[in-house]
Amino acid sequence: MKVKIIVSAAMALLGMLPGARAQDKEALYVKSLAATCASCHGTNGKAVDGSSVVSLAGLDKAYTIAQMKAFKTGTRPATVMHQLSKGYSDAQIESLATYFAAQKK
Repeated sequence: MKVKIIVSAAMALLGMLPGARAQDKEALYVKSLAATCASCHGTNGKAVDGSSVVSLAGLDKAYTIAQMKAFKTGTRPATVMHQLSKGYSDAQIESLATYFAAQKK
């Protein structure tokens, strides 16, 4: 019985149950999208101290959107961000910017 409850709770968290709220599914989607940035920018956008990579946590939303668009168009110099940014839609960039702006520095 306990296992069934735990599995049901886990599935609800993952948005796999029909009764899961759309808001919960969106939050999980954005968090998983943000996780794609973690290998360089750190978990939740907090880069390792002393790293040459910018921490995304706590950055202004408008600034992040502008920088991602600049990477995407090639107007901002970068090493790999030109290629990575092209993989995100404008809606995804906005979601990521909102997520990282809400994270503590």
